[in-house]
Amino acid sequence: MSKILLTGARVLAPDALSTSFQEVLVEGGRIAALLPPGSKVDAAQPFDARNRLIIPGLVNGHTHGHGGLAKGSGDKWDLALLLAHAPWVTGGRLLQDKYLSSALNAVENLKKGCTAVYDLPSEIPLPTAEGLDAMAEAYAAVGLRAVLAPMLGDLTFFQATPGLIDSLPEPFRSKVAAMSAAPAADTLGAMGDIARNWSHGSRNIRFGVAPTIPLHGTDDFLKACRALAMEHGLPMQSHVAESRYQSAGGEIRYGGATLLGHMDKLGLVGPWFSVAHGVWLTDEDLALLAERGAGISHNPGANMRLASGIAPVRKAIAAGVTVGIGTDGSSSSDNQNMFEAMRLAAFASRLWEDAEDDDWLGTAETVRLATQGSSSLLGLEGGTIEAGRNADLVLLDLDHVNWAPLNNAANQMVWTEDGSAVADVMIAGQWKLRDRRVLGIDEAKLAREANAAAERLRGVTAESRAWCEAVAPHVACHCRAMAKGWTRSKRLLKAE
Repeated sequence: MSKILLTGARVLAPDALSTSFQEVLVEGGRIAALLPPGSKVDAAQPFDARNRLIIPGLVNGHTHGHGGLAKGSGDKWDLALLLAHAPWVTGGRLLQDKYLSSALNAVENLKKGCTAVYDLPSEIPLPTAEGLDAMAEAYAAVGLRAVLAPMLGDLTFFQATPGLIDSLPEPFRSKVAAMSAAPAADTLGAMGDIARNWSHGSRNIRFGVAPTIPLHGTDDFLKACRALAMEHGLPMQSHVAESRYQSAGGEIRYGGATLLGHMDKLGLVGPWFSVAHGVWLTDEDLALLAERGAGISHNPGANMRLASGIAPVRKAIAAGVTVGIGTDGSSSSDNQNMFEAMRLAAFASRLWEDAEDDDWLGTAETVRLATQGSSSLLGLEGGTIEAGRNADLVLLDLDHVNWAPLNNAANQMVWTEDGSAVADVMIAGQWKLRDRRVLGIDEAKLAREANAAAERLRGVTAESRAWCEAVAPHVACHCRAMAKGWTRSKRLLKAE
């Protein structure tokens, strides 16, 4: 079994508050030991890491691999408009497109210091073994760890949003009324087959279940998703209370219960479960997550990009909820930069009305959320540089302008680093990025193929795009009206 000894580097402490010069011994995919400077280890291959800061790999708590081919697709979109435009943004995909999109997602995450992702991919009309295998192959080629949890629902966006269909003028109303999601039995049957035959675990790629948004599933469908996850021991993640219109819709659909409260009544909330976004979770919701041992992926970039709001992260942490950080997908946040996600998380915590500085996320705490917190959401043994942990390591170039001079590691990881100082990345003890070059994929070839695919997809989806752009103003009008009638305290305000 090969050994690698990283020598001469500074190493970030588990609390992210300090660094020290240590030698890092890697063996069997794990950190075998942290040794004093100058230590020698028989049969270990040395790696000169002078002028490097070694940090644990960042872990992306929430992304969407299908967004790789869709980055830059929209401008003044909120969440409802993003969902209304989804038929053309992610439509027309061939099997090769699914591979390309996931590969783009994986490469960008890797080059910006991320070693694992929680990916909620989309396949229309339902998940397929071939599609999920292609996505897994892309992550394996790049070398990232991943949870692949397909987004699932048995209701369309228009069916899921209370009152939306009736609010539309003709001919939109007739068209969307005739739309339907794939039958629940077909979706669940496909998921069961994929779970039983999943063959990518040995390459650090797990299968998961993602009832995409609670409103997009009937109660029977949501319960069946939980049963499927329980049968196969799969993690679950769902977009819960991401926007105010969804929380308002939950009150209407569930008779005053919150979205999370209703999911809990159906048995979905537990240690296997994490919320994506959670912007409009109530205090009661946070207490429930803590009691059930569930978590949250905080995705500040997408929350701002889509005007969803600022998640109550400090309250969640105070309640005892496991919190990680994510980027969201590249069609809703437009990059896969966990350094930026950390920076925005720290910034956003300062924008709460009446927030004191004790409520703000400090930089070391933010780093821990993006490493230890997100690792917990994915069920990984990583997030810190300690003996016995996964050898998922990122080497930052301390000669880069972002680190000249080195004054405070945590502050500079959050305030000044943007991914450009990432020099080398190791995952499970194997180099996946060396001298800023991805080892598993030809990036130039990937870019050429991605541009060709995007050009073809623009033609294939042109008609769908025109229809989506025509219906979008009506969707925005209805959903924004719903949002104005809801507050975090769960009171429906009477119109004046």
